[in-house]
Amino acid sequence: MSEEFRLTVEALAKEYNRQATQLREAYGKLSELTATAESRDRMVSVTVGPRGQVQNIKLDPRVYRKLAPSQLARAIMEQIGAATGQVAGQTKELMAPFMPQGIPLEDVFGEGASIESFLPQPVRLPREGEERRD
Repeated sequence: MSEEFRLTVEALAKEYNRQATQLREAYGKLSELTATAESRDRMVSVTVGPRGQVQNIKLDPRVYRKLAPSQLARAIMEQIGAATGQVAGQTKELMAPFMPQGIPLEDVFGEGASIESFLPQPVRLPREGEERRD
């Protein structure tokens, strides 16, 4: 193998490893995403996690006197939807640098797909005189 070719391969492997590290860091941040949505009247507040799972619901004690049960249920569902939308936006923003230009995240990974299975593994180049194992 020529020296120039070896240096080119090493540079490509280094760039690949850099990008893989950035992707792993972004994935780590994905698992920490949360969003909180609050109704305009501040009676209902909902916090959701990275996959839209409800983590917390806060209700102002006055809500029981002001809203009928069906209105309260609707207000809670609206805030869940708003908070989930915020987490989805944060996810898209975090993953945008890794997505092909103009292709939505859902089109690449599908609804509900785990991005973890797509994370690349670092490249380990054989050292001088060492045989490559595939």
